[in-house]
Amino acid sequence: MSWTAAGPVLVINSGSSSLKYQLVVPDTAEVLASGLIEQIGESSGRISHSTGEQSWTREDPVADHGAALTLLREQFAAHGPDLDGVGITAVGHRVVHGGSRFSDPVVIDDDVLVEIEKLSPLAPLHNPAALAGIRAARERFAVPHVAVFDTAFFAGLPAAASTYAIPAELAAEHAIKKYGFHGTSHEFVSRRAAEVLGRSTEDFRVIVFHLGNGASVSAVRGGAAIETSMGLTPLQGLVMGTRSGDIDPSIYPYLHDAAGLSIPEIDTLLNKRSGLKGLCGDNDFRVLDRRIADGDEAAERAFAVYVHRLRTYLGAYAFALGRLDAVVFTAGVGENNARVRAAATADLEHFGLVLDEARNTERSRSARVVSATDSPVTIMVVPTDEELAIARKAEQLVG
Repeated sequence: MSWTAAGPVLVINSGSSSLKYQLVVPDTAEVLASGLIEQIGESSGRISHSTGEQSWTREDPVADHGAALTLLREQFAAHGPDLDGVGITAVGHRVVHGGSRFSDPVVIDDDVLVEIEKLSPLAPLHNPAALAGIRAARERFAVPHVAVFDTAFFAGLPAAASTYAIPAELAAEHAIKKYGFHGTSHEFVSRRAAEVLGRSTEDFRVIVFHLGNGASVSAVRGGAAIETSMGLTPLQGLVMGTRSGDIDPSIYPYLHDAAGLSIPEIDTLLNKRSGLKGLCGDNDFRVLDRRIADGDEAAERAFAVYVHRLRTYLGAYAFALGRLDAVVFTAGVGENNARVRAAATADLEHFGLVLDEARNTERSRSARVVSATDSPVTIMVVPTDEELAIARKAEQLVG
């Protein structure tokens, strides 16, 4: 895919209490500016803006997403580049849940907003925040606005992979299926890995580990996802920073009966107080590494549980693909933690994965191979760039 020269795209990622933005030139991948507005709706707020060479930060209350968008414009006006002068061609919005309705990026109109709002019960922490950001941005930028959905890349999952074994009528009535998340990252990284290796996506079978505070893994064959770990919600799958990932479903009623917890309390427990944080009290891998180096048993056990889940999915997805060309690590933990990559692929030489220790521990921000030269399966680190992916999808749709 190639992109013709065009104006930059403003990419907005609205969270419940934050708004992240980036001004990107799609064809060159140049980031003209980026910023983060935090603690929206709280008594104090933090606004940061960077043009690459310089950064500015200040603290002020931010009442709501409308106020955040006003602050965004003020940051560009004060520190550059001038949004009116650069001539943005579109605003791209990350939307977490597209349900079965949205399998591709879409230009946002009032009908699209209604459909996104209908999907809020499937993503109550994410879609309402995205809607608030979209509405505020549409009032302030008279250019096409494009929604890019986290679930879109997984819309074509085989029915055998996306179907839960519950009564079919109930599943259909309530739209219960595996949707998958982090799709923009998985698509970008799988294609970038093929590009780095000089492979055609049509003949490329790869497992992508997106490991951040939220974590997911996908199996991609011929440029299309055939499996992914997250499900109806982002709670399913790998052990994450604060999410449990896979558990026995009977734990829900057991906690209700034995511990007296309500459904909302159990939901909060599994989403915000579990995972690494629940196991050892920390979900920052930099802290975890220091504790492991000091012989902390709780940290060691948490790390072992985390890696065990990675290896379980690695084996399952390798068999699902039938042949494995590459294993790719991305996102904050995947890109920066050599210990995780080493543990996830240790002692798998018999299955074709041979890590090169020196390559793995080398620090770099570039896409790179970290396996041995003679490794039958290539092990890679590929930095994700969801903002660039969203910008390119938006430009392609409106250009």
